[in-house]
Amino acid sequence: MVEESGSTFAENAALKACEQARRLQAWVLGEDSGLLVDALGGAPGVHSARYSGPAASDASNNQKLLEALAGVPWEKRNAHYVCHMCLSDPEGVVRIRCQGECHGRIRFEPGGEGGFGYDPLFELLEYHQTFGELSSAVKGVISHRSRAVRLFVPALVQLVARGDWPVSAPRLPAQTHTLPTPA
Repeated sequence: MVEESGSTFAENAALKACEQARRLQAWVLGEDSGLLVDALGGAPGVHSARYSGPAASDASNNQKLLEALAGVPWEKRNAHYVCHMCLSDPEGVVRIRCQGECHGRIRFEPGGEGGFGYDPLFELLEYHQTFGELSSAVKGVISHRSRAVRLFVPALVQLVARGDWPVSAPRLPAQTHTLPTPA
């Protein structure tokens, strides 16, 4: 297990990918994701999974989030999920970086039984539903992870087309792709 000691999702994804790639002598895809809430200065951020402490659970994290947002009006509860993916070659060199985001707001109380983590609190405004209420098929198309994957796949195709996969090749600068967010 790789310690997530980075201060950003990008750093943690790179740590996971590069450390495991060197250890396994194989290509490794690392991912780090979480929730950022504007009214909380970006918290829980990279600490999303352990927001309520070392023994955090989805329920305790959601409760802490609701407590932190107590008194914050609906129009100031903007939040977004981020997913950063990083592909490392066997030498531990980052070859692809991609980031996807999904924007919404934090509800005052949970909605839905689906998903995990903050999904019952995270509402997509255009759907008027939380990730916990949306079907897995819809979530699979619009989530931060699916958006990152949609950027990763073409970048991987380019890497393969250049002949850089899976044989050893000259190091190329990492490509960073970010899906634009709707206004």
